[in-house]
Amino acid sequence: MRQENIRLPQDVIWLLQTLHTAGYSAYVVGGCVRDSLLGRQPGDWDICTSARPAQMRQLFADKQLILAGEKHGTVGVVLHGKPYEITTYRLDGAYRDHRHPDQVRFVQDLAADLARRDFTINAMAYAPGEGIIDLYGGRKDLAAGIIRCVGNPTARFAEDALRILRALRFAARLGFVLEPATAQAAAAARDTLQSVSAERIYGELDGLLTVPGAGKVLAQYGEILAGAVPEVAPCMGCTQPGRWHCYDVWQHTAAAVAALDLRGQDTRGARILCWATFLHDIAKPICRSVGPDGAAHFKGHNQRGAVLARIILRRLKAPSYLIEGVTGLVAIHDAPLPTGDGAILKCLNRYGAVFLRRLCALKYADLDAHARTPEVASRRQDVTDFETRMAVLAKTGCYTMRQLAVNGADLMEAGLPAGPAVGHTLHGLLGAVMEGRVPNERAALLEEMHRMMQQP
Repeated sequence: MRQENIRLPQDVIWLLQTLHTAGYSAYVVGGCVRDSLLGRQPGDWDICTSARPAQMRQLFADKQLILAGEKHGTVGVVLHGKPYEITTYRLDGAYRDHRHPDQVRFVQDLAADLARRDFTINAMAYAPGEGIIDLYGGRKDLAAGIIRCVGNPTARFAEDALRILRALRFAARLGFVLEPATAQAAAAARDTLQSVSAERIYGELDGLLTVPGAGKVLAQYGEILAGAVPEVAPCMGCTQPGRWHCYDVWQHTAAAVAALDLRGQDTRGARILCWATFLHDIAKPICRSVGPDGAAHFKGHNQRGAVLARIILRRLKAPSYLIEGVTGLVAIHDAPLPTGDGAILKCLNRYGAVFLRRLCALKYADLDAHARTPEVASRRQDVTDFETRMAVLAKTGCYTMRQLAVNGADLMEAGLPAGPAVGHTLHGLLGAVMEGRVPNERAALLEEMHRMMQQP
């Protein structure tokens, strides 16, 4: 960890100094302190203070203010286009809905404010000249790589069930583990996640799945995660045939998430792949059968998995692009890839190069979470061969009507009557080009058109 003299942005220094000059205590607090101590660049700088909201409004009256959170003690001050949240020291009242306090009470004591926070690593404050205020062992837990609740973990999760997923997200993001009592309390309280809004659950799961440490967290804490996605539970202990697999369905899923290579993917593609890998085998438990040889089979798990993935993502109110992208990949993730240029071009025509690159990434992650056998190595080589040739054909081949050397106007000028026949003929010409029967040249295509016109 880095030294405790945290470098603050000039705007943050000005806000602290303004509050201090007016007679109020003030500190940066929470995640910005944690990330600074870890040598990470904080995304936000939150401030806590003894000043009440009305006093902050008066003190920063000449600045643009955001007052949406004023009832809970938060005033946003916008400096140079960036908002900074300043919150009055407070105590939270009872949590009857496992999410929001019924009321908050403003206090003058920083220690009381830190005591209400979720985890020790988020319960530290800092001010220039005073250094780190660490009342609950946050620095020690940072050094040890531990996520630990402040105070009683059962009480912390009873107050706000979303903290259960926040614990997993922080563990994945930071490469940490849950302290045993915190993990035990999270598992015991997992069903209270059903009282949390779908949007908030989706946000935490998305933050968990899209960081490099996701696979390890899934492997360790599947029981906890099942509180948010109940379909996870049957995957744990669902055995698979040893000829191909070395894990049960859930540990295979976790290993695939860990193996996923997102290089070359844009932000949207990376998110689709993370979720698709998480859900690719989600239907295996409901498709499982045992053959005469005693081996497990999962017939139809691709298609049923796509249906189940759609149900889960809709329940979580995920964005439409994610739902469609994930279900499309899950539906064919275990299907064999085509060979030969004609078949690959038809695949490009149906799915597009972007989708197929994502499919290859998912297949690699899936296969890398299998047993290390010659059969698996052969399947992986099939993916490599397909991806290599597909990349070439995506740049040089003709697989869309726009790439044909003729268009509808050309066909009509050459004698084809206007109407539906134009589109049908273009489609037929494209098929002939993809199959290698006709070169993508104007003269050859028009000759093929006339041949097609002569057919019954």
